[in-house]
This record gives sequence, C-alpha cells and structure tokens, in this order.
Amino acid sequence: MIVYQGTKASFIDDHDNSSIEDVIASRYLQRTGRYAPTPEMRSWKASLAEMAKVLRDTGIPDDIGVGVEFGIPQTSKRIDFILSGRSEDGRPKLIIVELKQWSEARLTNKDGIIIARRGGPGRETEGPHPSYQAWSYAALLEGFNEAVYEAGVELSPCAFLHNYVSDSVIDNAFYAPYIEKAPLFLRGSDELRKLRDFIKQHVRKGDNGNLIFSIENGRIRPSKMLADSLAGMLKGNQEFVLVDDQKTVFETAVAAAAKASDQKKQCVIVRGGPGTGKSVVAVNLLVKLSRNGLVSKYVSKNAAPRTVYAAKLAGTMRRTVISNLFSSSGGFHSTDPNAFDALVVDEAHRLNAKSGFYGNFGDNQIREIIESSKCAIFFVDDDQVVTLSDIGREEEITRLARERGAEVASLELASQFRCNGSDGYLAWLDHVLGVRETANTCLDVDEFDFRVFDSPVELHDLVRQRNALNNKSRVVAGYCWDWISKRNPDAFDITFPAFGYAKQWNLSQDGSLWIMATTSIEEIGCIHTCQGLELDHVGVIIGPDLVARDGRLITNPSARSRMDRSIRGWKKMMKSDPKGTQSRVDRIIRNTYRTLMTRGMKGCYIYSPDAETRDYFRDRLARPAPVASAPSQN
Repeated sequence: MIVYQGTKASFIDDHDNSSIEDVIASRYLQRTGRYAPTPEMRSWKASLAEMAKVLRDTGIPDDIGVGVEFGIPQTSKRIDFILSGRSEDGRPKLIIVELKQWSEARLTNKDGIIIARRGGPGRETEGPHPSYQAWSYAALLEGFNEAVYEAGVELSPCAFLHNYVSDSVIDNAFYAPYIEKAPLFLRGSDELRKLRDFIKQHVRKGDNGNLIFSIENGRIRPSKMLADSLAGMLKGNQEFVLVDDQKTVFETAVAAAAKASDQKKQCVIVRGGPGTGKSVVAVNLLVKLSRNGLVSKYVSKNAAPRTVYAAKLAGTMRRTVISNLFSSSGGFHSTDPNAFDALVVDEAHRLNAKSGFYGNFGDNQIREIIESSKCAIFFVDDDQVVTLSDIGREEEITRLARERGAEVASLELASQFRCNGSDGYLAWLDHVLGVRETANTCLDVDEFDFRVFDSPVELHDLVRQRNALNNKSRVVAGYCWDWISKRNPDAFDITFPAFGYAKQWNLSQDGSLWIMATTSIEEIGCIHTCQGLELDHVGVIIGPDLVARDGRLITNPSARSRMDRSIRGWKKMMKSDPKGTQSRVDRIIRNTYRTLMTRGMKGCYIYSPDAETRDYFRDRLARPAPVASAPSQN
C-alpha cells in the first residue's frame, strides 16, 4: 500500500496550493479507513516541505514519480519517501529516502543502532540508524518484491535529517558501513545541494510514477537468489541435517503447504519433546518453502530461537533480508486473511491470547496465525508451557484449526537427540520433578552426565571448562532473583556470599543472542533466553521456588522474582480459583526446570542453595555396584 502517489510536478503543486499534510491525511483515510494521528500529520508537514524544497531544481525532471508512505507488504515497515525514474541508459531506478526530524542523537556500541527521541519529544530509545533503515528497506524490496528483482530495478537508499547539524554522532565513523550504503544528508544549504546531486545522479529521466505503481502491485514472493542462498547455507551444515522421523515430518509439511489454498486451509501439528529437532525441522521448512516460491515466515513468541536461528542462517547475507523471514507471534492480528502461503510456528506452546506488551492487541494468536496463512505448521510440546499466558496446547490448536475449516494432520517427533541420546534421562527427570510418574526412578550417570554440586563456584567452573571447547555450555537459573543490573550495570543479581559467588543475568546488550555470545559464559541465562535452544552442557541453579521437603519436591510461587512475568497475576487468580490456579502455577514451575535441565545434550549440572533439595536429587542417582572383594586364600 502507498498513501500518496504522483509526480514531482503534482507533488509540488499539492504542497504549494494545498496543505500537503491534509492531502496526505485524506489519502491515508481513503487507503486505511483510519484517521492519521496528529503527530504523524505534523511530521508530514515539516518533512515534506523540506522534500518540496529539495525537488525545486530544474535538473530534476518534472515527471519523475513521487511516493509518500509506501508500506512494505507483509511487514509493519513504511518507507517515508520514494522517487522513481530511469537512468541515462534507460534502466529503472528507485530512490528511497528515510526522513527524520531529529536534531540530536547518542552513540551506542551496537552495530547499526543509535539512541534518539523517536516519534516526538518522548524519552530516548534505541533503534536503527537512519542510514541502516533506508538500506534495510531497499534490501527487503530486492529480496521479496517480484516487480523489483524481475525488472532489475536499481535501488538507491539515503537518509535526510533536515534539522540535524553534523556533530560526529549521527555521522560517526562507527556507522560508516551503513552510511556508505545509504548516504546521509543533514541540515544546511551544502547538504541540500548534495541531496539534489544524489537524486540527479541516479534518476536522469522521469517515468510518470509507473515504476512506483508496478512495485506497489508487485507480487510478494522470495527471490530465487534469496531462496538459493538460504538453501546453500543449509547444505553441508550438520546442525541442520534431517534424520529419521524429522525427514518424514518435513516432507509431510511440505506436501501440506503445496496443496493448501484459500478455500482449503491446512494445519500441521508436530508434537516433540526436548531434543527431538523441532527447530531444525522448522528452519529447514522455512528454507524449502521459500525455495518453492511460497511466502513463508518462521514464527515464535520467544525472541531467542528466531534471533539465534536467523543469525546462524544469515552468514554473509544481508541480515535484514533474513530477519524479515523471522517474526514474533504477536503481529498477525492486523494481517489480511491468507496473506501468507505458510507460517512455521516453533515453540507453539508459548503462543498467547493477547498481543502487545500490555496485552491490548488481538484476540488469540493461534486463531490469528491460522487465519493469516493458507498452511499453518505448529511445533508443540505441552510440557514446555512455562507461563500463565501460554495457550498453545495441541488440543486448543486442533480445535481452532477445525473451527476455521482447516484439514488437520498430527505428527510426532519421537527420536531423542538431546541428552546424549538418552530417553532414560528425560523419563527420570519427569519422575523426579513430579511432572509424571515413570518407571525411571534412578538415573545411571554413565548414560548421561548429571551432577549435583554443593557450591555454585564449582558448578560454574566446570561449565566454564566445558565451554572452552566449543562455546556450547552455559549456566542458567530459575527466575528467583531480581534483574537489578539492568539499571545498575555494576550490580550483581545472583549472589551467594558464603561462596564469594556473584553473577549478573544475561546482559541486555547481547539480547536474544546471549546463548551465542562469546563472553556470556560469565552471565546467567533464564528460561526466556534459552527455551527452544540447545547446548552441550548446562548448569542449572535451582531457586527457592522449587525445594524438597520430606522426600518430595514442592513449589513456591512466592519465591519467584517480582520482575518475572511468567506467573504474574497468580495471587489475584487464587481468590477466584485457588485449586485450579495452584495446579497451573505448580506445573509451570516444574515445567520451567524441566526445560532448563534439558537444554544440555551431553550433561546437566545443578546447584540448589537448599541442602535437602541437593540431597533429594543425589538420592535418585543410581549407586555404582560395590566391588566384590577377592576370595580368601585361607
């Protein structure tokens, strides 16, 4: 969707003889059915007046195309201003202009990220540098708009900050890689001249906006170059090789996506416990479906899996193109029906009813995903429901899919690849955690490296040694300690003074890539940064929300950190449904530790500050058989 489309001549006429912000607002209402917010109208008035000033140059053809507020299909991103035309030799050209009214900003140490007041005089927030934004929008069009890549359109992105005077921040050398890709133009007559020269360099002839029309109506599908590049990255990567029932599930899901249509939706539900390769199959499906020309996304509620797999898949490709294939689960409440050929939903048990930080958007993420796609593929493990807001149980997904007339296929990934191939460890863990009764009442530590430590220092030392081999070991903990270092970088979060042990929760600067960051071995992860991901060895600090008393494990939700949103609201719920709420919260705490303690494929080491809890786990490890004494010679 594009809000305003015309030529240079008509744009300047609308500016000079009408209030340009009113013209844009009227088009906005026509296209969206909504009134434009007042702050946005103010922004249009200021920035479009500056663009009208830029275009008042006789060297810029009157018939070049002008577009304002071009929404990139199937994303929430909008390009502020575009110009279309042709080069001297007739090649189609499109200029992308990211407009900002900023007058100041602050540096960060994060690639392509800058701090500024976005959207008005509110508080400062981190976000992409304007040059990065412009470049990333060009990359999205090149990767997904058929009218762009089939016609060989040359894209020239740039950023124009008409209130900003050079200050060695916005144009700092740290951002040079992106400023080179998308030149930055600031306040001043010399800068105005440079922007005009940039436009004239790339667009020599007008096209009456025909290219903008073609792009707006271009079919959205991944380019062959993008799909082939993705496939090439998986090829030969042992981490993504499909084996046994993974291959069966993969081919079944591919077939379902191929036959799905607006009239006959398909829904594939894949059950799988820890280590069955759900995410491996999901990533392979994303690549295969993209290569088949289907508009697809990998979806997860939790940011950690999609961020990590996007990073692994990106390689040397443009990060923004890859990241557009990965989406949170909360953005489909405003998506058109059947907008996607397929949505691959990993960790589907984490889906919620409401979306948005305040839970003020949408109605039901399961239903919204099914409605937004012709084929929805859900990977689910009911035993990894870890918050009160999680609704993605297999039974509920099946009900909502059938409610929408979808054909439902239920599959299972049974082979265990985590935990050193030991089904016995998972069965034993379910038994000792009280998740379910099994016959595995004791664990043979020869099958799986499980240890109980009396010191958090000793636990961390061993995990650190394991990590030195391949950066695939981490320490995690139950969310029973406040994240005070978030606001005070010098503070420690998880401390055991008797041992001289003091650590911080994973740093916000690593974000969802904590599990891959080379320095994060000294930090502590939680359920939110490791669920859906795997390690070789994991150290787990069990908090006071799970303790052993009189030979059984009991849960204490009051011991959870007040900063943890997983069981927020449980006390209020207890007043209306004490029995049901107690049962749900108890299961969430047990599921949380089950998930943490199954992140390691080769080993799990635990520490609890409670001695009785440590003894509880030790007592359930198989004792080595006594060595028989030699027979007497007498």
